[in-house]
Amino acid sequence: MNLFGETSDWETKLEPILEKYKGKRHPLEYQNTYQLLIMVILSAQDSDANINKIAPVLFEKFPTLKSLSQTDIETLIPYISKVRNFGTKANWILEIAKTIQNDDDIPLTMQGLTALKGVGRKSANVILRETGRPAEGIIADLHVIRVAPRIGIIKEAKDGNKVEKDLMQVLPKNIWSEIGMAISFLGRETCRPKPKCDECLIADSCHYYATEVI
Repeated sequence: MNLFGETSDWETKLEPILEKYKGKRHPLEYQNTYQLLIMVILSAQDSDANINKIAPVLFEKFPTLKSLSQTDIETLIPYISKVRNFGTKANWILEIAKTIQNDDDIPLTMQGLTALKGVGRKSANVILRETGRPAEGIIADLHVIRVAPRIGIIKEAKDGNKVEKDLMQVLPKNIWSEIGMAISFLGRETCRPKPKCDECLIADSCHYYATEVI
């Protein structure tokens, strides 16, 4: 087996998970781009499940960026106080709301999104994918950081930006939009910290399966 993308046709090897997860919505339960932006920022170093839990009350109170721009931090914080690093995130969100003002003016490019406080490349890639915009990178969340090296697509790295860069060098651009989320879903459901290799659709192409299981 060719490892770490040397001459491997990863597009073909990853086709089973691309097919299974293509178009599957991100686990954040957002209703529009405004909600997606805010929830992605809140979910940093926190769980999607926790953000989904606090979101309905938050967005009932602040249904638009405009409404958020007209509040203050003391009013906002009780709605996000169960989120990790809520104080910092509250400041980020309020600054974004006051800067953009209108939901329709949310930038949907990598450059525009990463210029916002609290939005890194991973978050921007999620937003671009979920809003159907052309991919400018590959989602590299905690699951992708763990799973992509385990499969053997890239070498191990702890930094998401490094993982993304390595994946972009190995994988063709035509699958960038979907492959990050496909690997993430694989990591959430099958290739968990204790992997369920017998259930995996790409076990035959996996470095871990070939070296640790067989």
